[in-house]
Amino acid sequence: MKPIIALNLKAYPESLGKRGLELCQIAAEVSLLSGVRIIAAPQAVDLREAALACPDVFAQHVDSAPQGACTGMLTAEAIRDAGAKGSLLNHSEHRLPENEIAKTIARLKEAGLESMLCAKDAEESGRLAKYEPTFIAVEPPELIGSGISVSTAKPEVVRSSVEAVASVNSTPVLCGAGVSNAEDVRKAIELGAAGVLLASAFVKAKDPKALLASMAEAAARF
Repeated sequence: MKPIIALNLKAYPESLGKRGLELCQIAAEVSLLSGVRIIAAPQAVDLREAALACPDVFAQHVDSAPQGACTGMLTAEAIRDAGAKGSLLNHSEHRLPENEIAKTIARLKEAGLESMLCAKDAEESGRLAKYEPTFIAVEPPELIGSGISVSTAKPEVVRSSVEAVASVNSTPVLCGAGVSNAEDVRKAIELGAAGVLLASAFVKAKDPKALLASMAEAAARF
């Protein structure tokens, strides 16, 4: 499996509307040039337009609710109709009860969509692997947005998460929290991760295209 770079655009003002669509277009361009799969997760209001700018977009969240009388819910069918290929789930900023995680992964599978399940540590990664998400992204909450990559600050978290998930099934594990540069990407993959998940380093970069291109170049070497 080729390495993956996932970009969570969060709810930053820098990723809303036109700017967010530009970031998705950058993801598409760098992916095409590098051959590395790059997933962009735009804000929900931009999802449909973002899917036109980038062929590989995920929602930042989806609910387990079915279509119908479910006011305020974002359904798997709705994001699929908007052009999304899947959804992030259980990010540290949007945690879910375990029973909801199980139901939501199942709903995404029913809709033919992928899931990227976030976990805070190796124990949670291994425990949630039984629900068979498409990917697990391990992100220690204390390092999110810190600029200090987990692959540098806590490499044992990456190694142990990969081992914990491998003891359950073959779900690929991505490394998140503080990922900021190409060296962080290289270290993550060397530690056994299938790729990285990042947010602010890309969204708030002075030159997001140059940053992403350097990360993709590092990933493409594996």
